[in-house]
Amino acid sequence: MTSKLLAALLRRSLLKPTTSSCYSTTFIHRRPLSTAAAIVEPLEEDANGITMKGVKISGRPLYLDVQATSPVDPRVLDAMLPYYVSRYGNPHSRTHLYGWESENAVESGRAQVAALINASPKEIIFTSGATESNNISIKGVMHFYKDKKRHVITTQTEHKCVLDSCRHLQQEGFDVTYLPVKPDGLIDLEKLRESIRPDTGLISVMMVNNEIGVIQPMEEIGKICKEFNVPLHTDAAQALGKIPIDVDKMNISLMSLSGHKIYGPKGIGALYVRRRPRIRVEPQMNGGGQERGLRSGTVPTPLVVGFGAACELAMREMEYDDKRIKALQERLLDGIREKIDGVVVNGSTERRYAGNLNLSFAYVEGESLLMGLKEVAVSSGSACTSASLEPSYVLRALGVEEDMAHTSIRYGIGRFTTEEEIDRAAELTVKQVEKLREMSPLYEMVKEGIDIKKVAHFGYGVVAGRIQLDQSGRSSSGHLSSRESNLCLIRLC
Repeated sequence: MTSKLLAALLRRSLLKPTTSSCYSTTFIHRRPLSTAAAIVEPLEEDANGITMKGVKISGRPLYLDVQATSPVDPRVLDAMLPYYVSRYGNPHSRTHLYGWESENAVESGRAQVAALINASPKEIIFTSGATESNNISIKGVMHFYKDKKRHVITTQTEHKCVLDSCRHLQQEGFDVTYLPVKPDGLIDLEKLRESIRPDTGLISVMMVNNEIGVIQPMEEIGKICKEFNVPLHTDAAQALGKIPIDVDKMNISLMSLSGHKIYGPKGIGALYVRRRPRIRVEPQMNGGGQERGLRSGTVPTPLVVGFGAACELAMREMEYDDKRIKALQERLLDGIREKIDGVVVNGSTERRYAGNLNLSFAYVEGESLLMGLKEVAVSSGSACTSASLEPSYVLRALGVEEDMAHTSIRYGIGRFTTEEEIDRAAELTVKQVEKLREMSPLYEMVKEGIDIKKVAHFGYGVVAGRIQLDQSGRSSSGHLSSRESNLCLIRLC
């Protein structure tokens, strides 16, 4: 279906029939199709490989970054295409067929999203994505109840948009408690209970962490919130379609969802808002009053149709996908650990989503490892913060030391990942780690039986492959013996 529609559109774009004075049909070629992206940043591809942003690789990398975004399932695209080319009406137009059929499609998509989380379609509000949903939830609830409720509880490992929304509230005079997490990434339920105050207006806890994949005990958290009559918000962008979600069992009041994390289109998300007991939210955007007045703006019918189709597919295939992804994760982890040591899994190994495997590699330098893995599309953390050279704040919240946090790699395994890709990723990772360790003086010391912690106790810092300067900006290697200097043991002043 998809290929037929695309082929027909392409033919109509390139060949325009015209009639000459002799009534014979001729074809005039139009200008070639182009995109703005191609003009801004051309991708050079030839027989020798691909070059982009100064990086040359033999071919397109293996894609193992599904937590950042997932490819659109072809079945989702099939459902969306008619609403781009023939059923393109505005769903809010109530006077003609085009509007009616678009409205029906939107309501059908709403029902499909609601079914996946055991909610009523009337409780689903469409947004542009989970970031907008998080902003509406946190700011909207606290602004509505601001006369009586001035306190928010969240965790230190939340997505950046949640943390920034909370900081925004702090600037407005609200109080925010940022709960620490245990070394496995899970929150301490007793600390949560102790943090609740009479003026606590919202508790926000991410269901599945985007960096380390740990699954928070939402049912237990929901019971605590119900006991104290505090609304519970959860960012479920990484959980939707991957683990079972029941808003009633979990006592969730608000939940943020995203389309492009479950093989749907980008630019569409949803906010679940409980009706009984009703939770009130102040709109963050003014306009035509669409989506029950909570989110003004024309609802994008093709995106909603795609989001709904992705949710329906996830509902049918969740169990199969989970078994398959767990097997691939074990294959990847075993393939790496069989050949190299010093590999640490960040976050809980029991309570985690299998498609997110966050590993730290001891005795290597993080940026060098990422650069060496250019044939595999992976990341060092959240796509929203991966441009920063600072170690992941999520890993630091777990108590991971800075050098290990710098070497973390997040492997994202999804519906379309193959065993061959997993084997190749493991092979390339092992090869690059071994290469970097050969150049690492720190790893040389460990192999010789030197206790690194004991060395650090005497005032030395260990730098794997880099020279660290003292406070005056001069290399401090002159403080060391020749052997220590050769091993890059740098005295900290």
